[in-house]
Amino acid sequence: MSHEKYQSCIKACYDCATECDHCATACLKEENVKAMARCIELDMYCAEICRLAASFMAKGEEYAARVCSLCAEICEDCGRECGMHDHDHCKKCSEACYRCAEECRKMAA
Repeated sequence: MSHEKYQSCIKACYDCATECDHCATACLKEENVKAMARCIELDMYCAEICRLAASFMAKGEEYAARVCSLCAEICEDCGRECGMHDHDHCKKCSEACYRCAEECRKMAA
């Protein structure tokens, strides 16, 4: 099956989506939620596009590369934003975003 060659990228996408969901939820519990607004917003976008990219890769190649290219871009933005915060959940999310961006760029190449 064609999706098997994308397993590394699919896993990175699902791992990233999970970290983004956790980060967004944890950010909502921070003392200064308003300061975390952009982080929360990007976490939500990133989690959604990661799940979409994984789904497209599982279905086939027709549009997967284009979706993965956009996913990489959003993951980079989310990783950069999360990396600006000192919370552990943001740091872990940032790492997952950068890993996913790297995998998606490889897939889309």
